[in-house]
Amino acid sequence: MADVAIQCDHVWKRFTRGERVDSLRDALPALARWVLRRRREELGKRQFWALSEVSFEVQRGEVLGIIGPNGAGKSTLLKILSSILVPNRGSISIHGRLTALIEVGAGFHQDLTGRENVYLNGAILGMSRREIRRKMSEIVDFAGVSEFLDTPVKRYSSGMQARLGFSIAAHMDPDILLVDEVLAVGDAQFQQRCLERMHYFANSGRSIIFISHNLQAVSELCPQTLLLINGRRECLGPTAEVIQTYMATMKQQDIVPMRGPTSIHRVRLLDEHGSESNHFEAAGRARLAFDLALDKPPSEYLLGFALKRVTDGLLVADYNLELPLDGDVRGPVPMAIDFAANFLSGSYSITLFLVEKATYDKVVYLDFVKMFNVVEKNSIAGVVHVSPQLQCLKKTSCAGST
Repeated sequence: MADVAIQCDHVWKRFTRGERVDSLRDALPALARWVLRRRREELGKRQFWALSEVSFEVQRGEVLGIIGPNGAGKSTLLKILSSILVPNRGSISIHGRLTALIEVGAGFHQDLTGRENVYLNGAILGMSRREIRRKMSEIVDFAGVSEFLDTPVKRYSSGMQARLGFSIAAHMDPDILLVDEVLAVGDAQFQQRCLERMHYFANSGRSIIFISHNLQAVSELCPQTLLLINGRRECLGPTAEVIQTYMATMKQQDIVPMRGPTSIHRVRLLDEHGSESNHFEAAGRARLAFDLALDKPPSEYLLGFALKRVTDGLLVADYNLELPLDGDVRGPVPMAIDFAANFLSGSYSITLFLVEKATYDKVVYLDFVKMFNVVEKNSIAGVVHVSPQLQCLKKTSCAGST
């Protein structure tokens, strides 16, 4: 337990939809119903569990991501960890000074200047006046609002207010940091600075819980990730695997024959040795094998093949391929697409679809039919593995020249 920063033990949280008590006459029966339900441990008609038996631990210096669809209970969990809400069942243990980056800038007073709000918001977050004064220039430079520091924040855009709010919270010195979707504030350049700040916290031994819909940021920042679905813990493990589970859950697509017997069956992803796999080394080879059945001659169709990065939906490759079939073959015919996994580390998905040449109508569409991970042994950033080779063109300067 000495190394545990956060412990969440079988936490449940209940909410009521649209409950409103206007008088003592309404309040007394409502109280009686609440006591009876509490004894029987059952939900009322308008009640629901926002969280159900959620458990996990975060060690000191560990970064944990939390992902899931809207309404999965992510923000509710963070508010319980921040002591904004109290769980109905279960317990939370926090060991260390905690700061939460939730709805940054929400406590700004609109008639005060940016400078005055830095002092006000910093004090609310637990910073001393001396600490705020010492960090003022860093806070202002990070937010990029130095020109408007003595202007009332009601003159700021919503983006400027969010940037300043994040900057104040980001210059705290906590043991534990809770972050809820704040990397969506500001422009792309500021978002990159936010992400770099998160990396700084992670590398300096802080414990971080990072909630975001930006799966690429979660993938870069968090070695381990928790997936919440409908308020329940779906899985907890290595981020790449959890993201794959999340995308498979959200994007489950079965074979869709839209007309007659035309279909794609028995899709397998194989490595260079012919074994089914979902893990490949960068610049390795992969084979997508499947059976194809047609209701018209092959010459009337094109096969679509697309690769996307799972974490942000970036389209890596998109091809329309002629079917290498003769005559009036209808199938089912075993087919394969061989391709180079020239990608850097990350999670990728495969989409297969069959279209009519004449109309380009999709006859079969299989999104996320397969997903796989690519592992890059070297520390390289980006998407595509281009295998650069550095050469010396001046012979007298090259190594080994005489």
